[in-house]
Amino acid sequence: MNQFTRGFTLVEVLVALGIVAIALMAGLQATAALTQHAQRQSDMVLAQLCAENELVKIRLLKQMPDVGDSNVACEQAGRTLTVALVVRPTPNPNFRRVDARVLDGELPIWRLTTVVGRN
Repeated sequence: MNQFTRGFTLVEVLVALGIVAIALMAGLQATAALTQHAQRQSDMVLAQLCAENELVKIRLLKQMPDVGDSNVACEQAGRTLTVALVVRPTPNPNFRRVDARVLDGELPIWRLTTVVGRN
């Protein structure tokens, strides 16, 4: 064989391909994680809007909410989420605790709690 032959051996090419494959897989996983995080952030913003809207509705009624549980549908950005409102009494009869849990089907997304008083 000639000493001045140039080129890569099969082993060198396979090692290089292995390194490139690992780098591409890492990039693919990072892209998937970023996409999933962006979707989760979007879900949380929509859920926060739904929860805040329901709590503002309760405050605007200017009366004490009835103790009990209720579910309200909330449509945001073409998606329908469910807001589960839980109203509980507090030791002070002039206040009620209101929990708003936002669900996407059965999956909880957001929870917001406030205290509502007599107006």
